[in-house]
Amino acid sequence: MEAPKAKKIPHTLEIHGDVRQDEYYWLNNKMNPEVIAYLEAENQYYEETMKALEPLSNRLFEKMVDRIPEAETKVPVQSGSYFYYTRLEKDLQYPVYARKKTSKRAELDSVAEEIVLDLNALAEDGGYLSVTVQRVSPDGTRLAYLENRDGTDRYTAYIKDLTTGELLADRIDNVFIGGSLEWDATGSHLFYVTVDDTQRPYQLWRHAVGETGDDVLLYEETDITYTLGLAKSRSGKYLFAQSENKETSEVRYLNAEEPMGSFQLFDARRVGVQYEVEHHGNAFLILTNEGASNFTLLHCPTDDTSVSARQEVFPYDSNRYLQGLYPFQDAVLLSGREGGLTEVWVYRNGHLKKLVWEEPLYTVSIGENRSYTTTEVLIQYESTLTPKTTFGVNLLTEEQTCLQVSPVPGAYDVSQYRQERLWATARDGVKVPLFTVYRVGSLDNGPAPLVLYGYGSYGANSDPHFDPMRLPLLDAGVVMVTAQVRGGSEMGHSWYEDGKFLNKRNTFTDFVAAAEDLIARGYTTSSKLAAQGGSAGGLLMGAVANLAGDLFQVMMPAVPFVDVVTTMLDESIPLTTLEWDEWGNPNDPTYYAYMKSYSPYDNVEAKAYPHMLVTTGLNDPRVGYFEPAKWVARLRAMKTDTNTLLLKTNMGAGHFGASGRVNRIKELATQLSFMLDKIGITEDDLK
Repeated sequence: MEAPKAKKIPHTLEIHGDVRQDEYYWLNNKMNPEVIAYLEAENQYYEETMKALEPLSNRLFEKMVDRIPEAETKVPVQSGSYFYYTRLEKDLQYPVYARKKTSKRAELDSVAEEIVLDLNALAEDGGYLSVTVQRVSPDGTRLAYLENRDGTDRYTAYIKDLTTGELLADRIDNVFIGGSLEWDATGSHLFYVTVDDTQRPYQLWRHAVGETGDDVLLYEETDITYTLGLAKSRSGKYLFAQSENKETSEVRYLNAEEPMGSFQLFDARRVGVQYEVEHHGNAFLILTNEGASNFTLLHCPTDDTSVSARQEVFPYDSNRYLQGLYPFQDAVLLSGREGGLTEVWVYRNGHLKKLVWEEPLYTVSIGENRSYTTTEVLIQYESTLTPKTTFGVNLLTEEQTCLQVSPVPGAYDVSQYRQERLWATARDGVKVPLFTVYRVGSLDNGPAPLVLYGYGSYGANSDPHFDPMRLPLLDAGVVMVTAQVRGGSEMGHSWYEDGKFLNKRNTFTDFVAAAEDLIARGYTTSSKLAAQGGSAGGLLMGAVANLAGDLFQVMMPAVPFVDVVTTMLDESIPLTTLEWDEWGNPNDPTYYAYMKSYSPYDNVEAKAYPHMLVTTGLNDPRVGYFEPAKWVARLRAMKTDTNTLLLKTNMGAGHFGASGRVNRIKELATQLSFMLDKIGITEDDLK
């Protein structure tokens, strides 16, 4: 079967005196039957091409499923008179959320289980299902949750009576995917955030549970470059509505015991100043970057939020990047980064202490903790070698107790694997960290098949984690490497600033430097090197394909943001205006020229490109399906090689692909088989 060829329709866009030709612009209209026909033709070509890899794909799928535990139960978390937990059985697509009524962890085994929400009962055969936010009312009798069945960011809120198991008549549409649903302190009202036509969260509402009257609009964020989020203090006493973009934030607060009151402004927005607010005892805690690029912690009385009333909790340290704030009755926990690694600090009785871990390379985070008054907090720890481990940390004694190590079915001898931290030198001399994991012996016979992953945008971090689904690849001799390129925050807030706006090219050249370094070290060769990245990481893949595609044998860009200029110019596209604080506004000639210089779609050339498998979702609100569709069409028309180029569109999902655990694994195994085949891994290698 021949690869599909999209027809070309002349489309000209002129801006700042520059004329851009976009012959595939017509693909942005999914209501056009010709667009759907083209995507389906690409899907058919994908299916036909992938048939030859079914033995490899099936073997990999079997190996990955073998790594699924028969049953998984998360460590129960106390809230009120219940312990809440999640369990997932091997033959189930979705988790079951449950609870047990007791005040003591030691009694859990003898207490009957109550089902809070079974997603398997909600799922429809073959259909998409996503349930994100779940909030139990303060008295524990009701559950509010968000559900979506089309892959967009528009969710529906439902309320379940936990005593009868029945849904209430209340139904709230158009609620944002997350950070958008909270109870008041009485359980009589729900506060929620809705989205506009571009799926930007922008309106805050109050809903009286069980009443049929109209909900009350409390606040609207009218600046199209800001989003609106909602959170509840850990103490349960305050609600916080936060307007923010990538550089500036503004918080409003409400006493949760007075749901009919008005949200009060904490600090008016000032460009470049980011802050968040929490509640602790008789004080508000403020985590802010004002005068402290890596953030500092302040406090003030709850009845006096003036600037003059604020004091520093502990001295600012520029080497310590504070990112999260978690107050408990007896102590305050903070999460962040130091020396390129994640860290957790405990502040108590005027002293700040960092939790210490044995491995030199790891990821640690604050777990789910629902009780403000608890003396035991849950901490999650893992590395590329250590499965996710839950520790209970006593806030009074700082004693750490291992509560659970996630099971790893099948043979797993940690001594047979290695993790390393390497440093590649970027073109401007900056040292770029890479973390690497492989099976002992994989590098003994010279260069090995290697998969290099990258993201590098929004300040998001790519940290070491344990993934049992990765073990079949490691056992086949594949080396797995993550490049912590600029644009993330791995090395502090400045690492992010050095990979955005007019510094965005650093993200791409850092990744190229990582590939060159791994080849120079003898870890791999270009004929055995694969690259992976999704969303903004897909932009990374596209830009690197143009800059240095010859370094790679195969690339897998997932839901790639590759038509930067067109998308950033179109304010009708979901989330576009919110992205101006990441990439810049192309209505400014300087930003326009810079974006165009790296935008993958605008820089496709008549030259050879690596093998590529590009994926997208028809209902994706974050990166429109038309971006990868247009990019693939242009690549097909211009590239000079005979390498395989595939486009797979999920016609019933969005940004995150298939729902359901087994479905996701099947999809992943199929896509990985394409990549593995190109770097020399066969069915026989998956022993």
